[in-house]
Amino acid sequence: MHISILTFDGFNELDSLIAFNILNRIKRPDWRVSIAGPTPRLRSMNGLVIDTHASLKDACEADAVLVGSGIKTRDVVADRSLMSQLQFDPTRQLLGAQCSGALILAKLGWLADVPACTDVTTKPWVEEAGVPVLNQPFFAKENIATAGGCLSAHYMAAWFIARLAGVEAARYAIDYVAPVGEKEAYVARAMANISPYLEEERVARLA
Repeated sequence: MHISILTFDGFNELDSLIAFNILNRIKRPDWRVSIAGPTPRLRSMNGLVIDTHASLKDACEADAVLVGSGIKTRDVVADRSLMSQLQFDPTRQLLGAQCSGALILAKLGWLADVPACTDVTTKPWVEEAGVPVLNQPFFAKENIATAGGCLSAHYMAAWFIARLAGVEAARYAIDYVAPVGEKEAYVARAMANISPYLEEERVARLA
């Protein structure tokens, strides 16, 4: 099971690294979480430099892909050569987008009939791409999900875990990282945000 977090120069640390940490709370031999990018090394919006674990090609072949956000997302979508390498397939992959990552999915055509969640800065750009933006932190339809606001990253991570490893695994991961004394509330809020879409997926699968 390979979950790849697609990351570009100027990335938002909270959006990519919160999800990376929570997703890595699942300790299974077949469970791998990677930071994927177009270059071996990336610099964040605040100057943090990290090495990538996987290429764009690796990300396109992953079981699940989370498209992170950053201050250069509009440069990414304007780069035809770069965008042409992003060959995703939600019939066999889970696709998630955090904040401005929704703009990438919109430009790739994967949000044609899916409303999006995104951050307030990115909202007008996503709407210009023809995608309605919801005033809520998380939304999913079948195998595609979006989340808006940096601190909604744990909702996205919980959705990925619930889909790939089960609801109890998602509860465990959020409980592990939640503040002491507030764990029950954090887990309840996270599950309340993702559970309606897990039920929708289950019903669709049984139909």
